[in-house]
Amino acid sequence: MNIRPVRVGDLMGMQACNLQNLPENYTMKYYLYHAMTWPGLSYVAEDENGRVVGYILAKMEEDLPEGDEPHGHVTSISVLRSHRRLGLAKKLMIQSQEAMAAIYQASYVSLHVRKSNRAALSLYRDTLGFTVRDIEKKYYADGEDAYAMRLYLKKTDDSAIASTATR
Repeated sequence: MNIRPVRVGDLMGMQACNLQNLPENYTMKYYLYHAMTWPGLSYVAEDENGRVVGYILAKMEEDLPEGDEPHGHVTSISVLRSHRRLGLAKKLMIQSQEAMAAIYQASYVSLHVRKSNRAALSLYRDTLGFTVRDIEKKYYADGEDAYAMRLYLKKTDDSAIASTATR
């Protein structure tokens, strides 16, 4: 397995991975917007044949209220079922978090997760150290609630690590 920053040529594979695994789907324009606007924050996991088997789509939050710290947001993360339980989602998350702090001086990273998604909750809370900040009622198109989660990042000389992440 190889994890690397996303390239434009990866976007079709990312979208295919998303369509296969997740109920929230995005247009190609949305993937391209992330890749071009926040280079270095989105990553892919590829197999030995160069096929995208997982990805993280991330951005920096824009139009922050005055006094709010710069922070990143995980828009979407997905790993094909055939490649789960290999630690790819954790590695993708850590790569993106480190880039958020190093490139954009992010203080924290946020994300939303379905209340019913136990596997993702375990990864975010138990493995990576995210905390639930709020419950957003009917966040998803099908009416399911979401946990709004956050992880503060520690800054070091030229990179960052999640404050409580276990490597």
